[in-house]
Amino acid sequence: MIPLSVLDLSVVTTGTRPAHALQNSIDLARHVDGLGYVRYWLAEHHNLASVASPAPDLMIGQIAAVTKNIRVGSGGVMLPNHAPLVVAERFKMLEALFPGRIDLGLGRAPGTDGATAHALRSRLDRREGDDFLERLSELVLWETRGFPAGHPYNNVVAMPDDTPLPPIWLLGSSDYSSELAAQVGMGFAFAHHFASYDAIAAMTNYRSHFKPSGWREGPHGILAVAAVAAETDAEAEQLATSMDLNRLRRDRGQYLPLPSVEEALAYNYTDSERASIARNRSRFFVGSPATIMAKLQPMITASQPDELMIITAVYDHDARKKSYGLLADAFGLNKKVAA
Repeated sequence: MIPLSVLDLSVVTTGTRPAHALQNSIDLARHVDGLGYVRYWLAEHHNLASVASPAPDLMIGQIAAVTKNIRVGSGGVMLPNHAPLVVAERFKMLEALFPGRIDLGLGRAPGTDGATAHALRSRLDRREGDDFLERLSELVLWETRGFPAGHPYNNVVAMPDDTPLPPIWLLGSSDYSSELAAQVGMGFAFAHHFASYDAIAAMTNYRSHFKPSGWREGPHGILAVAAVAAETDAEAEQLATSMDLNRLRRDRGQYLPLPSVEEALAYNYTDSERASIARNRSRFFVGSPATIMAKLQPMITASQPDELMIITAVYDHDARKKSYGLLADAFGLNKKVAA
């Protein structure tokens, strides 16, 4: 069976304040570590009322400290928001503290609106446009010490200098990151849960064009999907109504805390809103474990991911933990842990 991982947004709900959402993330990480999930990634978002964590590196350290086996990483660090040296230093520190358990996932987007992105970068530099590739190249040079002769950075060392950077993963929702990850020989994670680009094409392109590198000898593709599992299809469908209303609001630019099931069920949807929800549901996998497996299997077979990363954003924290437990059983993770 394919390995399972977790992508966590530290979801804020109308009944869960941001500080408690961060504690829920730590609790969920402990839970899935015991279930046999192989990876736990934390996202970076800013100025979003529905996401509590703008600093995945801080959460990585907290979670790695209270778990035993699971790898912990960023899904991802939004590289446009950070000086590459700062990223190198922080993740080398994490790798030194938790050797062999840290991942560095990198994204191209700012993870926020334009005004907040400007506030994040206004004291860093004045570069305009998409400078992701430039920043990625600089990050790699901090690791390889490959700056040209006479470059001012030749005398700057990213500490701790006896610890390598953890494995680098490029995140994407289009063909750009899949092609770049293949060319530079890094891991790749595709965000099916919000992508308009075809996941099968992205994963196939990455695998077929991968070039071995000092980072990775062979391709490793992660497919990230949104899923809500419950004992029955009806129960899962009800849990997912919070996600439906939240997504509808986000499409309108309303980034509010995740609503309760009761609020979502009481909402008076128009026909066009129901049609929008139906379109969004084409990206989600909702139901009993058997139903979700049946829906997921064709995509897994076609895209051939090395790993499936699950994001479950529901109102009730216990229901979220149970969803991950049911999927662990369905994919046989508990049997692997017992063995």
